[in-house]
Amino acid sequence: MSTETPPDLSADDKAELLRLAREALELYLREESFPVADSPSSAMAQPRATFVTLRDRATQDLRGCRGETVARQPLVESVMHMAVASATDDPRFPPVAADEVADLHIEISALTPMTPITPDEIEVGRHGLLIRKAGRSGLLLPQVPLPYGWNREQFLAALCQKAGLPDNAWRFADAELYGFECEVWEEDSP
Repeated sequence: MSTETPPDLSADDKAELLRLAREALELYLREESFPVADSPSSAMAQPRATFVTLRDRATQDLRGCRGETVARQPLVESVMHMAVASATDDPRFPPVAADEVADLHIEISALTPMTPITPDEIEVGRHGLLIRKAGRSGLLLPQVPLPYGWNREQFLAALCQKAGLPDNAWRFADAELYGFECEVWEEDSP
């Protein structure tokens, strides 16, 4: 699987993106506005698709996760918008209240471009997957199978379930399977 290599993010870039994600949550939930990213680095200014995952800091329970699969805006803008979408637009959870933000842990996943992938090319823990079939789609980030110890077939079955498809839908000729990689970072524990 070939992918274009996005520009490297420095430790300072990652720290700034986490700060802006948290600031976007706080500002949007109070005032419905977004912070301004002053002079982002060239790596932060490059278009890149992202996912932002919110977890309860105490329990590590998922509280929201939203993202985009195609780079439509600069990385810095994507992170801020996906942080807010995770808090306000994940249909699995009620919207996050402003007073909850301090208790949330933020994880950011910056994606490489999606490319077609065959099941034999999938490396669990390295590749994230997207399936499209019969008007349905599902996506799992590369870090998802790790805590469960899934092998390749279990990962593919879970991907199909996420899309509302039969567990073996990835085997069908009309199923489109895409792979991507992520640069993942998160806030430190308190």
